[in-house]
Amino acid sequence: MDTHPTIAVEFSKVGYSYSNFEVLRESSFHVHRGEFVALIGANGSGKTTILRLIMGLAKPDSGRVLIFGKSPEKARGLVGYVPQYMNYDPAFPISVEEVVRMGRLEGLSRNCDPRSSGRNSCPELDAALELADVADLRDRPYAALSGGQRRRVLVARALASRPCLLVLDEPTAMLDPVGLSEVLDVLASLNAQGRTILYITHRLEEALRCSRVVVLNGGTVVADGAAADVLSADACGGWGLEPPPLLLLRKALIDSGRIPSDTLPSYTALEAALCPSS
Repeated sequence: MDTHPTIAVEFSKVGYSYSNFEVLRESSFHVHRGEFVALIGANGSGKTTILRLIMGLAKPDSGRVLIFGKSPEKARGLVGYVPQYMNYDPAFPISVEEVVRMGRLEGLSRNCDPRSSGRNSCPELDAALELADVADLRDRPYAALSGGQRRRVLVARALASRPCLLVLDEPTAMLDPVGLSEVLDVLASLNAQGRTILYITHRLEEALRCSRVVVLNGGTVVADGAAADVLSADACGGWGLEPPPLLLLRKALIDSGRIPSDTLPSYTALEAALCPSS
């Protein structure tokens, strides 16, 4: 029986400074279990500091940070972290399976022996490869993969420890549209299966794929709610974020009176509003 609290991440009036430079000020937000939440903000808004606090790599100067009701230091085993990229030597012949195996703290235990004839299976490893849609790549060299494939392998590595919370730091940075779509599709599938996800990004078109958006500006939370309610072209400009083409198009259509102001920010919704079926 799962006894973890319903609040996965809780920030309550958190303050943090580097020397005399204030980075976070009275910042409060939460993530419920099962949510897919985007944490967005311009460079310097405090996103990286929040990530460090969640991972237990820093402690707040004031306020409280809890992960499933525990201090971040005691909750590290509940969190799976996906970085932007993995530093590695391209000449080192590491396979996809070996990268994912890094996510298993007990990866050298008898139940997770390296692949060989007659080896015991590792259900957690196999499940992680399947969940991230990279099972067919398990024997491929990591260096031979595309950017999107590598990012999905890093998702699998994080899933290998069976975390309750998945935290991703700009996971689509420098990906082409195909790779970006592959990563977001995998995350949407994981969330549909009940996985709690905190997605840190400055790309608003990706935040629109999340169920809720938390906006950081100047070290404090300035907006928190459904993506369709929070994100608008005008608001994004005020937060120092560049509105994506979708939001600019939606604003132009609303301002011209061609669609209702409550039209959802998606190309499907815009098309339906412009060309209603008879």
